[in-house]
Amino acid sequence: MCGICERIKETKAGNNPFLVKELETGYVVIGDFQHFKGYTLFLYKDHVVELFDLDEKTRAKHLYEMTLVAEAVKNAFGAEKMNYECLGNGEGGAHIHWHLFPRRAGDIDNYGNNGRGPVWCYPSEKMYSDNNRPSNEELEDMKAALLRELDKLLM
Repeated sequence: MCGICERIKETKAGNNPFLVKELETGYVVIGDFQHFKGYTLFLYKDHVVELFDLDEKTRAKHLYEMTLVAEAVKNAFGAEKMNYECLGNGEGGAHIHWHLFPRRAGDIDNYGNNGRGPVWCYPSEKMYSDNNRPSNEELEDMKAALLRELDKLLM
């Protein structure tokens, strides 16, 4: 089973503390690490590898929901720009899932890019440092803020 499928299994069992909301095509979850405050994932519900493997109607719905999640992240966490990534060839596994990074000026300063470029320009040992894990209180506050913004957009 892939890493995303494992997370979805935990989510369905009620054991994912990072879950914000279930949508029709996927699960909205706060990222485990928060160097980019508000980093969120949108996990497609079923084990599908490529967007083109989805039928046209399902793909359109999934992409629509993903953009709603991105807008909610922007609104909840004050992003100046959103970065969207659907990679599927890392540790998470080959399973459609989106990395939604809220970006702000200077969020990767001092790493050779003057605060510009993809999040992967930031050293991974710093991005995934335990210092970037939200406390339980921070996590609950982040989830509540994101849920409020999602609910506004879904009305």
